[in-house]
Amino acid sequence: MSVKDGKDYLYLIWKCSSNRRQYIVGQLSKNGQYEFCYCEEFNEAVKEGFSPLISFKDTNRVYKSQELFPVFSSRLPDRKRKDINKILKRYGLEQYDSYELLKRSGAKLPIDNLQFIDPILNFSQEFKKSFYLAGVRHYLGCNGDNCCEAVEVVPGEEINFVWEPDNLYDKNAVQAYDQREKLIGYVPRYYSEAFATFLKEKRMKKGKILCVDKNSNCDECIKIEVSVAGV
Repeated sequence: MSVKDGKDYLYLIWKCSSNRRQYIVGQLSKNGQYEFCYCEEFNEAVKEGFSPLISFKDTNRVYKSQELFPVFSSRLPDRKRKDINKILKRYGLEQYDSYELLKRSGAKLPIDNLQFIDPILNFSQEFKKSFYLAGVRHYLGCNGDNCCEAVEVVPGEEINFVWEPDNLYDKNAVQAYDQREKLIGYVPRYYSEAFATFLKEKRMKKGKILCVDKNSNCDECIKIEVSVAGV
């Protein structure tokens, strides 16, 4: 899904603290060498407060390296950690691979609002994908503070998706509902165009709740798994 023209891509996402919108600000690719450049919504994000990364000050340049850029590899767990095997197992890795770990973990840190995501570049391909729902704090009744008071969400329960073309902020917005027809969140905006397409083409096969972690981290509260049929 994230491979195009022989390159494997990751998108760098920045979440604005004021409007809580997620912007695609950068693109990291791998094909023999690593490349990074700013893209998509960079200029829009700058207007909302995003600043270019110190290591990549030239916003018009395509940066290249034979190794993963240190500014990104430093976001990953040290391979010498005593519990590194446990961490690798958590992300389905048998050995340390910095790029794969970056892709599967997202490399989020508490000091900034950046993360990497595995993009959907091929809309016609059959695939299965797991990710966290967005906006859950607004729909579970907890407001991001009182997790114990949130609406009950059951792991393993099937979910239904509804395209919301009249959404004021994203014409491709896709809602997620549980079996009680309760809105529990949205497909993240960086996947919404793909999912709106899947719904219009009636290719959504199955969606279910994988796990629920009410630990006050709303961005990683409800993880779902989705299966999509190919064209």
